[in-house]
Amino acid sequence: MGVLHYFNVVGSSPPSKDSAVQVIYQDTEKVSSRPSKVTPHQRALLLRGPREPYVEVSDHPTPSLDGNREFLVRNLVIGLNPIDWKAPDFNFGIPELPYISGRELVGEVAISPKRRSRFKPGDKAIVISTDYRDLRKAAYQEYVVATDFNAARLPPSVSPEAGSALGVAFVAAALCLGVCAGLDFSTIADGPDLLSMVRQIDPSRLPEDVRDECLHGIDKESRIQKGDWLAIWGGSSTSAFMLNQIARLAGLRTISVVDVRKHAVKMATNNITRPDIVVDNHDPQRAIEIVRSATGKRLRFAIDTVGRETAGHLLECLQQHYATEDEPDVSTATPESAHLIGLTGLPKSSPPANVSFHNMPIKLFHEVPELGEALMLWLERLLSRGLLVPPSILGVSEGFGAVNQALDSMRRGEVSGGRVVVRIP
Repeated sequence: MGVLHYFNVVGSSPPSKDSAVQVIYQDTEKVSSRPSKVTPHQRALLLRGPREPYVEVSDHPTPSLDGNREFLVRNLVIGLNPIDWKAPDFNFGIPELPYISGRELVGEVAISPKRRSRFKPGDKAIVISTDYRDLRKAAYQEYVVATDFNAARLPPSVSPEAGSALGVAFVAAALCLGVCAGLDFSTIADGPDLLSMVRQIDPSRLPEDVRDECLHGIDKESRIQKGDWLAIWGGSSTSAFMLNQIARLAGLRTISVVDVRKHAVKMATNNITRPDIVVDNHDPQRAIEIVRSATGKRLRFAIDTVGRETAGHLLECLQQHYATEDEPDVSTATPESAHLIGLTGLPKSSPPANVSFHNMPIKLFHEVPELGEALMLWLERLLSRGLLVPPSILGVSEGFGAVNQALDSMRRGEVSGGRVVVRIP
């Protein structure tokens, strides 16, 4: 797996264990199964307006099933995401009011699909809802509708708390690497070759706003390959945590730009999860220089998980200068195409001639069933075989009433390098 190197741009020594993120909540009691009787009304958290707290109600209608691939789960644990507080604070991604938020959870199957399915009543399932317009699938309610191609069986080796905090990040990472960068996962627990898959699908079935990315985002000859470098800015986020793991499973070399003092010790504790190189983000320009130097000025792929400004830093990392005093023979070489993938934003300016910008095509997961199902079956294998490590759980709280308090902690920046989850009793 290689050796983890520390690059501290301010000149201090590697961080101590005292700098690790502290646990916010102390309760670690395991979730237990409950009776599966479904009631016509349920508890739910409603958002009634922008910049308002979520309000708990006890008489919200229990969602109904539609089609033969949907099933109903009783919510056990909700994984909280930054979008859960950013959407109401900045008034985006809210298609209707009152609104139900929540993108991921672990639930117990209460009603299984009508068609033959691997999900049976009583099974625990990781449910991932990227279809934010369908409130039946939102996590902030007692009963949640799931589709069999957007859910994974929770293996006994993974706790419900851990399972509730990894799904969205896993899907985002897989789509970034598999579609935007063209990484073939077939050598990793029989994973899917997503790029080949989407290009064999009738183009009319691909969501219109991601169709060009799927069909023309990257040439097959330019796909990322074993041994290539991948730079990740914001390496402490859950998405980056998954990106790094999947990339290293595929034989890529990873370089993560993070707050070293906060996160480097934790990142170094597990051979599966640690990057090849960690760079401190304290001085962005110095970090850019280190990334370029460490990758031998041959970096072609970079993924940003933070925002437009840091995506701009990665764009600088990708600018390749082949002519140097030490390498005069390559002064006339044409740089290979480079690829910048943004999870939350890309630079405003148009990309240089040798760089392509990519937006992660999340809609593929819930609008193309065969692709969503391929990812979920792969996730089940990865977790069952211990190939994928869930993110750290920094806090566990109880009940819908605790959600607002937990989101406030996230607003204040108190949650970093792991996840906060809420059990639903």
